[in-house]
Amino acid sequence: MNIKEQHQPKGIRGRSLFLLLTILSLSASSLLQAQSFSGTNHVPTTVHPLTAKGIENFFQLSDRFYSGSAPEGESAFAELKNRGIKTIITVDGAKPDVETAHRFGIRYVHLPIGYDGVPTNQAIRLVKAAETLPGPIYIHCHHGMHRGPAGAAVICMATEGWSAEQADSWLRLAGTATNYAGLYKSVEQFQVPTPEALKKVPANFPEQSPVSPLADVMIQIDERFENLKLIKKAGYSVPTSHPDLDPAHEALLLNELFKELLRSPATARRTQDFQAKLQEAEGCSHQFYNALISTNISGGYSVAAFKQLNAAITDATFKKVTDSCTACHKAHRN
Repeated sequence: MNIKEQHQPKGIRGRSLFLLLTILSLSASSLLQAQSFSGTNHVPTTVHPLTAKGIENFFQLSDRFYSGSAPEGESAFAELKNRGIKTIITVDGAKPDVETAHRFGIRYVHLPIGYDGVPTNQAIRLVKAAETLPGPIYIHCHHGMHRGPAGAAVICMATEGWSAEQADSWLRLAGTATNYAGLYKSVEQFQVPTPEALKKVPANFPEQSPVSPLADVMIQIDERFENLKLIKKAGYSVPTSHPDLDPAHEALLLNELFKELLRSPATARRTQDFQAKLQEAEGCSHQFYNALISTNISGGYSVAAFKQLNAAITDATFKKVTDSCTACHKAHRN
């Protein structure tokens, strides 16, 4: 901080810090948006955006496949039926609305994946489902922006002849943030399964898969915390002992685990105090992620001073996450 800033009244310094935090948050949002919608020049010509009540991020990918968010309400299912949809494949972790789908003569298939990528065995199941179930087929996650487009990309690479470049462009058009490195990597490295591999996959696809119990998700959250502790010790950089850990990606996955937990039926059955504490933890983890990725704005500060200030902000937000989790554990762990 320069001499002029050192002699600013506390109120002015406080307002400056608040302004800087606001800039950091807005910059992070703008960066993600720019990353999400760039590089779409190679999207297949069969891809068209659509609009429908109760469906976000709605796209037709080909004559046989559509992509979007979880259909909300009867009007959304009616839209799918009017477009001839016979099967819905959801890769979301939440329980699908099978009952409403049945009322409109549509079958549901539940093949959930995480934000860290599409596992090879699940990719093969997605392809087998797409090839054997009646179409057209609608593929979705919660908002239709990240996991759903990745699942749809894998399916279209195997059945529609999409190249890896076309699939990558589709993810960017759909708004899949490049921070979800695992999803992009899964698409980039996807290999079309052989007929022999597909034959080994049972065709009895579930309409509702068992969702990860609360305890399992908590274990995953604990694992992310342990990784982030190593990252914090390394000054919020990649730890030399664990070069596979990407700080922003770990923070993003932690935030998504909290979001997934908030949507879980298991959470809905817990007390209001538990849900409130979980909501607070999700908000704190989101602030921590924004603080972690916002490191490239000087805003009038010297580079050294900015790095010092940003480290302090990141420390503060990480402490808020750990404190909120500690409070929740103390009240509800048993």
